[in-house]
Amino acid sequence: MRIACIGGGPASLYASLLFRQALPETEITIYERNREGDTFGWGVVFSDETLGHFMQADPVTSDEITKAFVHWTAIDTWLRGTWVRSNGHGFSGLGRRRLLAILGARCKALGVRLVFDREVPSPQELAATHDLVLGADGVQSMVRQAYAGHFRPDVRMGTARFTWLGSTLPLEAFTFIFQETPHGLFTVHAYPFEPGLATFIVECNESTWTRAGMEAADEAATARFMEGVFAEHLRGHRLLTNRSIWRRFPTVRCAAWHHQNVVLLGDAAHTAHFSIGSGTKLAMEDAIALVAAFRAHGTRDIPAALAAYEASRRRDVDRLQRAARVSQAWFEEADRYVAQAPHAFVFNLMTRSQRITYANLRTRDAALVDEVARRYAPASASEAATPPTAPGTAGPRPPALVPLALRGITLPNRIVVSPMCQYSAREGVPGDWHLVHLGSRAVGGAGLVMAEATAVAAAGRITHGCTGLWDDAQEAAWARIVGFIHGHSASKAGIQLAHAGRKASWGLPWEGDRPLVDARAWPTLGPTDQPFAPGQPAPRAMTRADMEAVRAQFMASAQRAARAGFDVLEVHAAHGYLLSSFLSPASNTRTDAYGGSLERRMAFPLEVVRAVREAWPQDRPLFVRISASDWLEGEPGMTCEDAVVLARALAAAGCDVVDVSSGGNVPRGRIEYGRMYQVPFADRIRHDAGVKVMAVGGIPDVDHANTVLAAERADLVAIARGHLLNPYLTLQAAGVARDPAFAWPRPYAPARPS
Repeated sequence: MRIACIGGGPASLYASLLFRQALPETEITIYERNREGDTFGWGVVFSDETLGHFMQADPVTSDEITKAFVHWTAIDTWLRGTWVRSNGHGFSGLGRRRLLAILGARCKALGVRLVFDREVPSPQELAATHDLVLGADGVQSMVRQAYAGHFRPDVRMGTARFTWLGSTLPLEAFTFIFQETPHGLFTVHAYPFEPGLATFIVECNESTWTRAGMEAADEAATARFMEGVFAEHLRGHRLLTNRSIWRRFPTVRCAAWHHQNVVLLGDAAHTAHFSIGSGTKLAMEDAIALVAAFRAHGTRDIPAALAAYEASRRRDVDRLQRAARVSQAWFEEADRYVAQAPHAFVFNLMTRSQRITYANLRTRDAALVDEVARRYAPASASEAATPPTAPGTAGPRPPALVPLALRGITLPNRIVVSPMCQYSAREGVPGDWHLVHLGSRAVGGAGLVMAEATAVAAAGRITHGCTGLWDDAQEAAWARIVGFIHGHSASKAGIQLAHAGRKASWGLPWEGDRPLVDARAWPTLGPTDQPFAPGQPAPRAMTRADMEAVRAQFMASAQRAARAGFDVLEVHAAHGYLLSSFLSPASNTRTDAYGGSLERRMAFPLEVVRAVREAWPQDRPLFVRISASDWLEGEPGMTCEDAVVLARALAAAGCDVVDVSSGGNVPRGRIEYGRMYQVPFADRIRHDAGVKVMAVGGIPDVDHANTVLAAERADLVAIARGHLLNPYLTLQAAGVARDPAFAWPRPYAPARPS
């Protein structure tokens, strides 16, 4: 097999030497237009896990790389003159030139032909004369561009500016510096890669970059300016340049990584922001997977081997890219968090990508996490006297178990059973199923158990199996359930009041999950007569009289909820139901006082919230669930910026907690599901609007809830599917934490850890 590699970076070099070992008869040529040893940037970082992969793939190369490493286990963070060290993290760094030299020497020893400092033949020309072409030519890949119609690349530029500098500053750990200046916040990502040299990446948002005059600064001017900004930390050491131009980070994603006998590796196929991992790591792991695919499939069916390569790497790369996008967004908006106390800020920083949780970090660095927990809720005098800090011990009470006072109600902890439709009511009356469903989760220890979306009128139900609260029979049934929760647990009981709007009159999920079109159907309401999706029954555009009637229905149901004994009431203004459909320009195209600008779209939902606040007892908290984003690009839709404005207005209307969800207003929204995928919306609303928020969406357990809470991304955490699988999530977490203040159900006392 004849292989041509375009690009002389780590991806090409590593793939080539692995190919020569796996298939010794393979003829390989690497083409690189730059001179041998030329590289931009300074050092690269690998985790201990990645080093393990290298050892398995090629012990000889791994040994050479390891000999050149600078290793560390700590991460240092500087914020407002305070230094916080987090231990237990294994990383290694080495110079990019040194890595290229090691890989290049190994390639030459194995018979790989390297061609430098000349124009590279076109990808098409090489594809015609070789069995396999590796496109490993970086983020500006000519190979990707040559076959763009097949690879279908999507390149999105970040909003922050960064420059890749070096320094003679001696470092003993990965170091973050968050430096506030009159121009704005500058952030440093720095790490050692060989004795006396460190990578020193400086990042800032666009406005800071402009105010600081960096738009007109060349490399030398940039280095001089940053030496002044970070003089205290540099301690007289210099900043070095190596094509240290200011850039915005490009996130590259491709619909396909291979076409016929051409395949992409590394940055040519995908990129991940430098705050989460090395592009070199990704490229070298691609090389390992590519050669493994040829080991398994042989060289006779190259398209099959390439398909196997892509299939084996896609999931891991997609997962890492998602984490990298979250991490990148965190740094792009880091000025939102610098007001946090230093230890909370560091915890937030360490868990930003959502890959490290409270428990993960505590295993690495119990001292840091326990300090965060103690500051979140000061321990009792007895606990403070002998604080357990060793990994494996219980430690201080974790944030999820800390009570939260809201008006006259105190939730015993911050875990909430998210409202989940059960579609099991008759004529809107909840029955034994609801008693067991909600009661078991109250016994399971959740601080707040929320009943499902409950219609304020028969026409407001999603399905004929949905619960309601518009008549006496429903009120009495709910009172029975609330009585059980109060009588057999410390949990508080909440109910979500809703009107389904144009998404009403649907069949049960297990009966087709589509709009009813038979005799069981009923008329629906909407901001306009546009249906939720093309081809579905059209709602009636609401008149002012309809609005007044619906507002009165919400008020009446709120009064019934109070009589039934509920502690918390939530107004459902999310997921495309009636109030949500007014809020989003994707579903509200009215031209009167209730459509158009955000202020006008909010008018009717805010009317309802104010009316409910008036009807609901003043000593009981009011929540409102919203969809913070429609996940639409290039067309009008609800955005997180809109949600921040809405949250402020809701707080002014008497809302105590904004329950932050997303999506549902239109079926064409492209939601990027994943672990904790909606938490960034809650985080932004909490910090920018200055309101209490509840996070929901892809939060599987109490460990992840602790992560969200300790980082101060939310005040409460709602868990849905996790509670379906395990009603006793909170009880188990309290047992693991050995929390002496947790109200354990008396009949379950034998299971309580001593």
